[in-house]
Amino acid sequence: MQPRACGQISGVRQAQRAWYTSHRQLAREENPSQTTVLRRTLQHLSVRIATHPYWATIPGRAPAARMALKQYTWESGPAEARR
Repeated sequence: MQPRACGQISGVRQAQRAWYTSHRQLAREENPSQTTVLRRTLQHLSVRIATHPYWATIPGRAPAARMALKQYTWESGPAEARR
C-alpha cells in the first residue's frame, strides 16, 4: 500500500528511507564513536518524520498513514536490507 501522494510526502518518505538506512548501519557498526553519531542521526530523523507538515494534511488518519509510510518505505527498499 502506498501512502497518499502529495507534494509534501516526498520529504517524509526521504526521511523515513534515511532512518531505515541509518538503523541498518547502526546494527552493523562496531565503533562506539560511530554508533553515537548514528543514534543521534536516528533521533534527528525521528523528530523530522514526526513533526513533518505532511501529517497535518491528514487529520484523524495520521496513525494509519504513518504505518502505511513505514510499510511502503520498507517494501520499496533494497531486498537485502529486509532480511
